[in-house]
Amino acid sequence: MAEALEVISGGLRQRLQGSKLPGYIAIEGPIGIGKTTLTQRLAETFGYQTMLEPVTDNPFLQDFYQNRGRNALATQLYFLLNRTRQISDIRQQDLLGTQLISDFLLDKDDLFARMTLSQEEYGLYQQIQASLDLAAPQPDLVVYLQAPASKLLERVKTRGIDFEQHIDASYLETLIDAYTEFFHFYDAAPLLIVNAAELDLAHNPQHFEALVERMLAMDSAREYFNPNPTLL
Repeated sequence: MAEALEVISGGLRQRLQGSKLPGYIAIEGPIGIGKTTLTQRLAETFGYQTMLEPVTDNPFLQDFYQNRGRNALATQLYFLLNRTRQISDIRQQDLLGTQLISDFLLDKDDLFARMTLSQEEYGLYQQIQASLDLAAPQPDLVVYLQAPASKLLERVKTRGIDFEQHIDASYLETLIDAYTEFFHFYDAAPLLIVNAAELDLAHNPQHFEALVERMLAMDSAREYFNPNPTLL
């Protein structure tokens, strides 16, 4: 971890060296919120391994965004089977023993399935899901990033990934509502809910370090981080 700590301020470096860090951290939130970027920055800072959702590897995803109704089931099954493999890897390699941060929460798989599949497809999906061994380990901390649909759409357009350009505001609004409902009832791990609308966690060191400090200060099951970026 020593080399990674050189990229952060001295004060935060001391805090990290004197803190007991969560062993398994999951970053969550809707598309465009910056989950993968934050995961990679935290992994570099903490000296952790990463487990990333295979978004760009999913051969059905581009067709899904062009025609969600026709391609939803194949897209969801691809992610489901990959998550099953990733859970198996965690167990076999004891990745949690070496400390891990992921850009998705394994428990949220059903969120997208309920949102995108027809009733008949969802029934089939549930049958396949029930046949798999999906007893996923729970994170020691979940960081849920939030932002309005307008901000997410702006970020999606800015990063310019081809297949994401078919995403529209109405889909993002539906997705945000699904995440809000999911995390309203979520209690399987400590949860930090972050208003990330005005945070630049990828490029602004003060914003990033403020979030890390807030993560280190967690002392209850559900907390909120709603910073004023101009004061950081």
